[in-house]
Amino acid sequence: MSEKQIRRALISVYDKTNLISLAKELQALGIEIISTGGTAKLLKENGIKCIEVSEITGAPEMLDGRVKSLHPFIHGAILARRDNPDHLNQLKKLNIEPIDLIVVNLYPFEEVIRQQNVTLEVALENIDIGGPTMIRAAAKNFPDVAVVTSVAQYDEILDELKRNGGALSLETRKKLAVAAFRRTHEYDGIIYRYLQPEEEENAFPDEIEIALTKVQDLRYGENPHQKAAFYKDLSSKFAELTGLKKLHGKELSYNNLMDLDAVVRMVQSFEEPCSVIVKHSNPCGAAIGRDVHDAFSKAFATDSLSAFGGIYGFNRKVDLKTAEELRKIFIEVIVAPEFDDDALQLLSKKKNVRLLELDLSQKAGAEVTYRRVAGGFLVQDEDDLDLVESDLKVVSQRQPTKDEWAALKFAWKIVKWVKSNAIVYCLKDRTIGIGAGQMSRVDASQLAIDKAKRAGLNLQGTVLASDAFFPFRDGVDVAAKAGATAIIQPGGSVRDNEVIEAVNEHNVAMVF
Repeated sequence: MSEKQIRRALISVYDKTNLISLAKELQALGIEIISTGGTAKLLKENGIKCIEVSEITGAPEMLDGRVKSLHPFIHGAILARRDNPDHLNQLKKLNIEPIDLIVVNLYPFEEVIRQQNVTLEVALENIDIGGPTMIRAAAKNFPDVAVVTSVAQYDEILDELKRNGGALSLETRKKLAVAAFRRTHEYDGIIYRYLQPEEEENAFPDEIEIALTKVQDLRYGENPHQKAAFYKDLSSKFAELTGLKKLHGKELSYNNLMDLDAVVRMVQSFEEPCSVIVKHSNPCGAAIGRDVHDAFSKAFATDSLSAFGGIYGFNRKVDLKTAEELRKIFIEVIVAPEFDDDALQLLSKKKNVRLLELDLSQKAGAEVTYRRVAGGFLVQDEDDLDLVESDLKVVSQRQPTKDEWAALKFAWKIVKWVKSNAIVYCLKDRTIGIGAGQMSRVDASQLAIDKAKRAGLNLQGTVLASDAFFPFRDGVDVAAKAGATAIIQPGGSVRDNEVIEAVNEHNVAMVF
């Protein structure tokens, strides 16, 4: 018979969400409840009868709760095969009643290690031992035992128990077992990666496991014919985009999330009030200002045409003055750490715009990035290198002025997020022209110039940032003719001397 009657349940949970309602429903079905520690205490306080594990084992909880359920009388009751007479005889001799349902969720190790300044001692105390052991035992014996590992499973299990007079089907028990093994696999993987020696991590280990849990299904992927979903990296110490709080609007799309990744990282790069507008993962405008309205006005002026239907990001609270400008524009998403109440009320009148809040105070640390290629993945360190003064080398005859230095540093922060070949023309507080994703660097420069001119912006006195070296002097000639007075680039071309000669001819300052 595929259905199994549930007569006894063991409940031991860290997350006690909906625990009381679950236990009351089980009790109403005539199911005897066994429990441990804090779970048993809470059940009894709410008038739910339960047997404490220590009453069954004859041994008290010990070592500050490290040992509670690790006992043959518990695991024998879970692991005994109901179709094996020898197993049942052994249980009878030892006066052990079988346990048919395990409800267990684990110490929140992944949440603890995301906290700032968490110590190894605290992390170790949040490694669950008894819970995974019971989960695995019950999952192994799923032909006879059901195992519930998530609050999200409660309603479905209770519905089936009620429909079947307190029984669960084999199909359900197997499905629960698969979820259980997935949970213990993810849990152990997170612990392994946390404890992994730093030197091994930096050297890229021979084997890598990525633990992901689904946040949500997406309507479609990069194109309408592609299916897609958004997953949370369980090994990451940072919530990042999984911490987004939607205040208004429909669900996010695949492309929205790709662009949001770029927006959030860019606005986090600046201490000053900052506004960034992104389309297709490239900035079409970025600026800093006295306040968010000032920053937004300058960012939007860079390329108001491309900004149509873009993702707008701020690193400060969005106020009413800024909201009044934003409501005039077709916008896909606005993300900020906060919205004024009146700004939120006004922007919420736009039916299709998504309004998102995100805590920007926690910047992601150095983590690895993965990119799928045919047959495998490329893995690399994240590009988290900040500009260091000691790495700056003036190679031109002329030194940059104070304003040029400020503009060069601003431009370098922006060009990092522009798809290569990338050229940006900037002042010290805003982008003027952006050339992205061109096959030649001189074309990227010319594109940035053309876009700035179409926007009615003056390139005279701007600086230029290039994400890679100039292979020829033509890029310098184009920039100088457009009005750029200083250039920042990595250097490293075999023709660096020719490029330096060019900037000196044009009296342009250049920094490697």
